[in-house]
Amino acid sequence: MTLKILYFASLADALNKREETLELTKETCTVDDIKSILSQRGDIWVEKIAKQKNLLSAVNQKMSDENTPLKDGDELAFFPPVTGG
Repeated sequence: MTLKILYFASLADALNKREETLELTKETCTVDDIKSILSQRGDIWVEKIAKQKNLLSAVNQKMSDENTPLKDGDELAFFPPVTGG
C-alpha cells in the first residue's frame, strides 16, 4: 500500500517535511495506525503527531477522524487547527 502524506503549517515546520510517500506492507489501515507508525520515528514525531490533541486530518481532501480507513493511493493530510480573524 502506498500513501501520500502531507504536513501543513507549523506541523510541517516542526517536522521539517511538507510531504512524503509512505510504503506499507498492509493492505488496509486507519489514520490512527499511520499516526502510530510515524510516532516510531522519534521524539518530535511523538510530540507533534501522536500526542497532539488538536491535530486535524483529512483523507483525500475530506476531514477524517482516527478511525477513517485508508487504502492504496490515498492522500492523508495532517494540520494543526487554524485560528485567526
